[in-house]
Amino acid sequence: MFFPKNFRNNTRYFLLLSLLFPALFFSSCGSKAGQEQAGGTPPPAPEIPVIAVLEQAAVTFNEYSAAIEGRVNVDIRPQVDGYLDKIFVDEGAYVKTGQPLFKINDRVYQEQLNTANAAMEAAKASLRTAQIEVNKIKPLVQNKVISEVQLSTAEANYNQAQAAVSQAKSTIASAKINIGFTLIKAPISGFIGKIPKRVGNLISKADAEPMTTLSDTKDVYAYFSMSEPAFLQFNAQIKGANMTEKLKKLPPVTLVLADGSTYPEKGRIQLVDGQFDKNTGSISLRAMFPNPQGLLRSGNTGKIRLEEQHEQVVMVPKAATMDIQDKIFVYLVGKGNKLERRAINISGKSDNNYLVKDGLKKGETIVYSGLDGLTEEAEIKPKPLNADSVYRAQ
Repeated sequence: MFFPKNFRNNTRYFLLLSLLFPALFFSSCGSKAGQEQAGGTPPPAPEIPVIAVLEQAAVTFNEYSAAIEGRVNVDIRPQVDGYLDKIFVDEGAYVKTGQPLFKINDRVYQEQLNTANAAMEAAKASLRTAQIEVNKIKPLVQNKVISEVQLSTAEANYNQAQAAVSQAKSTIASAKINIGFTLIKAPISGFIGKIPKRVGNLISKADAEPMTTLSDTKDVYAYFSMSEPAFLQFNAQIKGANMTEKLKKLPPVTLVLADGSTYPEKGRIQLVDGQFDKNTGSISLRAMFPNPQGLLRSGNTGKIRLEEQHEQVVMVPKAATMDIQDKIFVYLVGKGNKLERRAINISGKSDNNYLVKDGLKKGETIVYSGLDGLTEEAEIKPKPLNADSVYRAQ
């Protein structure tokens, strides 16, 4: 078939249009759909719980590491040397005043007593002989049969015999005391500590280590230390003309045991050391706690918890904060309900609330929960909560 030249050119033109038209059509439709989506209604702002920052009274606690000791701790040491024959008690046992604890072999001291008794009999015999001699010479001197010098000599021998008797009595008493020292008794009531010696060991007065330690723990002392700044602040908060008056006005203190539990009895601070330790820059204090159940022993550890009253202070719940690189932040609700992340400085804790030193003011609004997914400048829909109820729940 024959077609004119112009017809063939027009045919190519129509074929090209038929190929390009669908692509142009779909590109136009896609562009239009994207423009419609971009120009549509933005998603609504999320509803987030918020609270107003309050200023109110609070109680905070400061804790200090403490070492527990019995009110009376007695090192039991031997007063004579010898081999240990018997141990009447066990470690940790409770003993009463006068109860036997240890027995040291006393044979050496019994022999010393026997020797002293024999010396006493010899001294008494010498005294009787001297007395007879004096009685015999006195009439002869009175009748001037012999000279008075012989009587003086006889009386001197009598006095010497009397002194020997007195010395023998003293030796006997000393021997009896040493025998008494071989039975070691409890000087006070309390708990027995570690017993390093065993039956058969040689006991000496020169031993560096005591035979045991006896602790009277009806009441116990808790020793703890404060740094100089902490003590100055502590001292400034208590009213009184001197430390004695201030200690009387101090409220009771709490002892937190090593397992984190709270000791049921309250204690009182009784003593403040007279000077600071030059090496540590701290000062020692002593609190006394009653120990009726014997729960506390010498060597226990714990923490002394002191209360500190704050009349009016800005507080925020811990749940409304977040930690980032050792700093504490809150999200502040600003103008247009947009968020501002702000760092705050903390001066203490009260239950589950932070005491704010600076960074927030009373009446400002912060996000209470759901902080993880928030960002600065994000817009929210505030859901106000009752601040009083929130703080009480903490």
